[in-house]
This record gives sequence, structure tokens and C-alpha cells, in this order.
Amino acid sequence: MAARGCFVTGTDTGAGKTIVAAALCAAIGATGERVAAFKPVVTGTDDPAADGWPADHELLARVTGARAEDVCTQTYGPAVSPHLAAQLAGAALALEPLAAAARAAAARAGVLVVEGVGGLLVPLNDTHDVRDLAVELGLPLVIAARPGLGTINHSLLTIAAARARGLDVRAVVLTPWPEQPSVMQRSNRETIASRGEVQVVTLAAAGGVDDLARVGATLPWAGWLGGV
Repeated sequence: MAARGCFVTGTDTGAGKTIVAAALCAAIGATGERVAAFKPVVTGTDDPAADGWPADHELLARVTGARAEDVCTQTYGPAVSPHLAAQLAGAALALEPLAAAARAAAARAGVLVVEGVGGLLVPLNDTHDVRDLAVELGLPLVIAARPGLGTINHSLLTIAAARARGLDVRAVVLTPWPEQPSVMQRSNRETIASRGEVQVVTLAAAGGVDDLARVGATLPWAGWLGGV
């Protein structure tokens, strides 16, 4: 990759990767860096988000000053896996065009933040999944995970799947992290860090789009960016 950057994945759908990616973009951009965001596929555009946030590519576009269609060119209405969404639309997703689009986004900026789709093993087509795209791009991985019950297993499985293909896992981000975490949540953080041999940080809930730069600034993102 020509630009520095990272690839944000999640332990599951709804684990917070869009907020993590958007917070990173906002915080990096606030330092004066020229940052671009890329999302290979967005599904579920027929169903507005119940939490009040814009669609993934629209949110990433807002925090980077880009057009939504430049952040993601492959959008589908049904809220299903990318490979099924493409099939239902009579289309097919191919790995190389997605990678080429990410590289084009990187060429327009000094830092590229890629947000994956669901988790690493979510299929893009009959032969490739999101992990294959992360490998193709060669960017360090940041994993968004929930802070509550079940996150240890989900996080460690994601770390193992990433490292099995040689991906460089830089951090796990637990979000939304409460102001007063429970004993279990604190233990989850410590357990993932020790068993996964990985940096584990937390991200508080953002109060809206305009608050993303503030919460993102709490992340040690400078150490997560690969490339030159």
C-alpha cells in the first residue's frame, strides 16, 4: 500500500467496527493528516439503522469529507452477508476490484482506514472472504469487540483466524466502554490481552458524529498504522 493505514474488523456484525473506524478517521484527520476511508461492501441499505447513526459508508464519508460513493461503490439493500446480497442482485463480488478500489482510495490520502464487513470469515464470494481482502491489502489489523459476556471467545477466535494467515494484529478495541466498567468487563480486557498477547484498549460511546474526533483521540492509533 502507498499510504499508511489499518484495517478495522469486528468480532461480529454490530461489534462496533464502524464507530471505531469513524473515530479513527476523525481523530487522525483532526491532526491535519489527510485520511481516506474505504468500505468494500455495504449491505442493509433498505433498513435504516435503529441507533440513529448514518449508514456505514455515509458516516465514514462525513468524517473524511468524502462522497459516500467514493467510500463504497458496492451497496445492497438486503441486510444479509455480502456474497448473498450480490447473488440476490444478480451480481458477483470479486477480490481484485475491491482491492484495487482500496488502493485508489489510499492514493488520495496519507492515511487509509479500511472497514471490513462483519467478521474476518464473512464470505465475499464462493472462494474469498473478508480475511482474504485484509491479506491482499497487507494492512495491520484492529479488532473491534464488545466489552461484555462472550467477548473473550469471539476476540481470541478472531485473533487466531487473523494470525493464521499472517495478519499483523495491532490491537483489540472494546466498545462502547462504560464509565464504570464491571468486574467482568475489566477481567475481559485483561484476559484478552494476556491470552491473545495483544494490546487491548477501550473506546467510550460517542455522543454523535461531532464527538467522534474526541473519543478517537483517546486511541493510541499512531502505533497501529502500517505502510510508509
